[in-house]
Amino acid sequence: MREFGKILIANRGEVALRIIRACREMDIRTVAVFSEADRDCLHTRMADEAICVGPPASAGSYLNVANIISAALITGANAIHPGYGFLAENAGFARACEDSGITFIGPRPDSIDRMGDKAVAKQTMAAAGVPTVPGSDGAVASEEEARRFADAVGYPVLIKASAGGGGRGMRVATDASNLASSFHAARAEAAVAFGDDTVYLEKYLTRPRHIEFQVLADSHGNAIHLFERDCSVQRRHQKLIEESPSPALTDEQRRVMGDAALLAVHAVGYVNAGTVEFLLDEDGSFYFMEMNTRVQVEHPVTEAVTGVDIIKEQIRVASGAPLRHPSQSEIVQRGHAIEFRINAEDPANKFRPHPGRIEVFSVPGGLGVRVDSHVYSGYTVPPNYDSLLAKLIVWGETRYEAINRARRALDEFIVVGIPTTIPFHQAVIENEFFQRGEYYTDFVDKHIYHESA
Repeated sequence: MREFGKILIANRGEVALRIIRACREMDIRTVAVFSEADRDCLHTRMADEAICVGPPASAGSYLNVANIISAALITGANAIHPGYGFLAENAGFARACEDSGITFIGPRPDSIDRMGDKAVAKQTMAAAGVPTVPGSDGAVASEEEARRFADAVGYPVLIKASAGGGGRGMRVATDASNLASSFHAARAEAAVAFGDDTVYLEKYLTRPRHIEFQVLADSHGNAIHLFERDCSVQRRHQKLIEESPSPALTDEQRRVMGDAALLAVHAVGYVNAGTVEFLLDEDGSFYFMEMNTRVQVEHPVTEAVTGVDIIKEQIRVASGAPLRHPSQSEIVQRGHAIEFRINAEDPANKFRPHPGRIEVFSVPGGLGVRVDSHVYSGYTVPPNYDSLLAKLIVWGETRYEAINRARRALDEFIVVGIPTTIPFHQAVIENEFFQRGEYYTDFVDKHIYHESA
């Protein structure tokens, strides 16, 4: 085992704070990095040390591998936690850490490579016996090749960037008339977002649910899952609300999908925390979608229902320690949890991002309420980064209690100065389809967005 005396967090905002808090509880010192736009961000004040790594633009700061590695070496940090986003799924960064004698708190670079290329990941999963959506045999390089695939499997088809995530580089072609425009738009967006215009195609499921399984694996051969999260409430492939357990799964479906998630873990020799994502069709069939080789924004949902601190497990595993709970039988779901992403966006104006100064920021509390945030009254939200302000996580013994607790907590959540997604979340929990758990990935467009637009 390797003892971590000091960990550098190669990220910002609420996830940086989340990691700092875990490290404090483990008696590990922390180093925060920040851009010139984030000098007043709360993570810079909470860490034991803070160092500027570049200008406001991510490319010169949070994505600047040389500057971040230098910051770790200068401060004597012997491990780096990447959080999520930025360099979290960058195999080159993980290798640069290794080459510098710094432990990367995440999976091995080869696992990131194999799962980061979604076309390769799909081939790997199919070979391991994990169900996959009918799709192209690897990358699709031309419009003609895309048309042949679509004609063979039938419309609609999904054109998807091989690199990256977050809903970028994705387009749905509903018929032959818009295949060409969708294909070229997906490639162009992927090139801008990820520096890689490679795309692949797969059959598009019209009304699926998005179900993901949190997995943990150590270097001693132990692998477990922490059950599922339902992430079907989303807009333009961006998740907005997540809950666990999924109201759509039976116990048998949960068992079978969990086993498939662990098949995926073993297929790539995965170590550390990750998420195996599936699409659940209306007929009960499920298909592998992708694997995220990092901690997820919505990981607190799983922590709430299992009691497992995922960030601490990441750190322990990276140090060479075994999982604290190496047997699947030790992991039990208890109660129900829901997470709401509070973004600096205006839901009445097509969710337009809205940076600016927050005059008042007052968060809810009480039993079963957790708020992860880097925001405070007087804080100015910069325009350079993701619009996430906070995550509200509620827990109840039942889904009914969790929804009622969410209603109360959202009413208590006060943000003055800029618009947020709080009114959107309030509309969702009052919707009869959400309350009954009868929702799919088209839920926002069908029941919320068009009604309030």
